[in-house]
Amino acid sequence: MTKNLNLLFYLKKSKVNANNEAPIYLRITVGGKRAETSTSRRIDIKKWSKSGHKGIGRSESIRSLNEYLNLLTSKVYKIHKDLIEEEIDFDANSIKNILSGANKKSKTIIEVFQAHNKQLKQLEGKQYTKATVKRYETALKHVHSFIIYNYSINDLPLNKINHKFITDFQFYLMNVKDQSHNTALKYIKNFKKIVKIALDNDWINKDPFSRFKRSFKKVDREILTQEEIDLIIGKDLKIPRLDLVRDIFLFSCYTGLAYVDVKLLSENDIVIGMNGEKAIHIKRKKTNTVSKIPLLPYAETIINKYQNNPTVLNSGTLLPVKSNQKLNAYLKELTDLCGIIKNITFHTARHTFATTITMANGVSTESISKMLGHKSLRTTQHYAKILDITVSQDMAKLKMKLSVKSEDSENSLTEAI
Repeated sequence: MTKNLNLLFYLKKSKVNANNEAPIYLRITVGGKRAETSTSRRIDIKKWSKSGHKGIGRSESIRSLNEYLNLLTSKVYKIHKDLIEEEIDFDANSIKNILSGANKKSKTIIEVFQAHNKQLKQLEGKQYTKATVKRYETALKHVHSFIIYNYSINDLPLNKINHKFITDFQFYLMNVKDQSHNTALKYIKNFKKIVKIALDNDWINKDPFSRFKRSFKKVDREILTQEEIDLIIGKDLKIPRLDLVRDIFLFSCYTGLAYVDVKLLSENDIVIGMNGEKAIHIKRKKTNTVSKIPLLPYAETIINKYQNNPTVLNSGTLLPVKSNQKLNAYLKELTDLCGIIKNITFHTARHTFATTITMANGVSTESISKMLGHKSLRTTQHYAKILDITVSQDMAKLKMKLSVKSEDSENSLTEAI
């Protein structure tokens, strides 16, 4: 039986992106029943003809788009014709499935994740850091092991990702892999990017993260007090490797630089500022943001100490930095010798710079944020210790002002008597 066919190209304006472009959809109607499918094309909504159901203009991109839409139209009519000739019962969804190749193998989670990571690897050092690439590789391993653990299979179609998949994945990371709440959310955030790629390419129709609302827990970061810093500086060390670790750690305490930035620091990164003083001027490896940090005397002393070190001379860096793993292991040994009972890692130095070295000595949060290379002032304000210090400083200033006013009032009263 012949079934009438009607086609309509239209814009799905609910999915307009930041460039004011909406995806173009095709509506197929057979026997009064509809089926819709994406054309995998977008257009500026101002360049779309509502009445003509095509792009407006004579540019090459518009001509190419309209040719593509004409091609789709021809394909649909051919499918319709073939189904009638072969006397196969069909409806609008039948035509849509044949057109979209629904009978073909659908894309899978691991397949898309691997393709993403391959592109990331190719851009390593250009657009992405080595640490970012490694983090996505680790996230992929976790997703893969979760699928095997939870579904007893190596891979799953993208359309199997739903809210339950995500919550089960979080449970797996925290209870099977023994990851902390925040670490688990970081891996889920990496996975969310893969889901976004699938959404943008219309490989899935719904966002499985739409009802997944989780937030990172605030963590109290360890810092060293000035007394503890003085303990480390004054400790008589007979072991050269611990002496080196002390210097590298304290250099970070007095500059706020993260491990990778200290490791890569070279003579070219030391500049003379407008005030005639030396400063460190770098682009942070992690965020690609600029940091300009005045070179404090103690930090400069450490640089001078190692200027003739063989590793420094051969590498072109300013300090002979060991691996982060070794630094943290030796740092634990160092703090034990100093009697400091805190969970100290190399990154503690960065927090110490933000609090004990700068904020406690009256440096503004805005200046600290710039020196740390934070993209947002809010990031700097996340330091709970900084907030405590700020309150103490503000109250100390208020106490001083009130004391002055009190003295003035007493003097005025004495004069009056």
